[in-house]
Amino acid sequence: MKRLVLWVVVLLAVVGFLAWAISRSAGYVLITYDHFRYESTFWVFIGLIAAAWLLTLLVRWLLGVLQLSGALVNPWSRRHRERRAAKASRLGLRELAEGQWAKALAHLKVAAAHDRQPLVHYLGAARAANELGEHAQSDELLRQAQEREPDAALAIGLTQAQLQIARGQLDEARASLNQLYDAHPHHPQLLALLQQLYVELQDWPALCRLLPELRKQRVLVPARLDELERLAWTAALEQAGQAGEATPEQAREALETRWQALPSALRSEPLVVRAYADGLARLGDEAKAEEVLLAALKRSFDDRLVERYGRVRGREPARQLANAEGWLKSHAQSADLLLALGRISLRNELWGKARDYFEASLRLEHRVETCAELARLLTQLGDVEGSNRCFQQGLGLIDHRLPVVR
Repeated sequence: MKRLVLWVVVLLAVVGFLAWAISRSAGYVLITYDHFRYESTFWVFIGLIAAAWLLTLLVRWLLGVLQLSGALVNPWSRRHRERRAAKASRLGLRELAEGQWAKALAHLKVAAAHDRQPLVHYLGAARAANELGEHAQSDELLRQAQEREPDAALAIGLTQAQLQIARGQLDEARASLNQLYDAHPHHPQLLALLQQLYVELQDWPALCRLLPELRKQRVLVPARLDELERLAWTAALEQAGQAGEATPEQAREALETRWQALPSALRSEPLVVRAYADGLARLGDEAKAEEVLLAALKRSFDDRLVERYGRVRGREPARQLANAEGWLKSHAQSADLLLALGRISLRNELWGKARDYFEASLRLEHRVETCAELARLLTQLGDVEGSNRCFQQGLGLIDHRLPVVR
């Protein structure tokens, strides 16, 4: 309101000034050129100039209106193309999020063709085509994205690897990621995809080599990374402890190499120690397996390790039994320890003691394997009725795990 009053005051002042100036003198203007002659009062000449200026503004406005209306009417105008691209982009991205793959593919291809920054549309269209099973079209869209935006090679390569993993083309995905890794060895998303791929391939040695960089770049939260590291090294040791096509000597060398490469913090992890001991036992070195398990159990008692300790045959069965019985003082309620003591007693041919340990273990926890061990021992001792009773008890435990037959 104050501004309006100000403009009115200024306008009145200007009008008043002009009226005063005109009343003072009409002025005179004369313009001649060759045969042309123009003459008028000064104020009429000023009025003609003002009218010409206003007419110019009016013409420019009319031309702008006509141009705008033409753009609105003409379906091939730049304005219409931009509007179509924006609409296709909006619909395509929404349909991609909703899983409407066919519609998303159609809209995102339109958006990619008309947008000056088409990368996100090409990548979305490639994903939609991949979900539809149109792998050739998906690869072609990624190729077009590379042509349109060559500087986005990393984003395009990561998308290609993700799609290859989704298709189950793991070797192709590995080649794609290795090529990117050479150029971007510290990129978090690239490292995350490599980690996912190595798990899919069960390439545990490669994953173990990647783990320090995963930790350095904080690709995963510490707790998840610790768990992954533990599981990867466990699987790597289990894999090395299986001879497969290699000779036992080669398998033993591979197992020792991986154990030596193991981070020191993991050498006391029960799962890792058990995998190493299982590999040694599987390759025929039960005595070394017993030593490894004994060293770990002396550091920290663990039911999983003591169960394995009862399975392996040490160099001195009597000393192995004495070691295990020493843990009874503080772990008398461990069913695993009592089962292990029963097995070690069998190797020492202490039949009565073995029976007592097996029965004590069963009183704490009913297990199929404990029932089987006791039944086998009772058969050897001539107690056929007791053996059958244990076998029936074990079968009953198995029966609880089976699905109900309807």
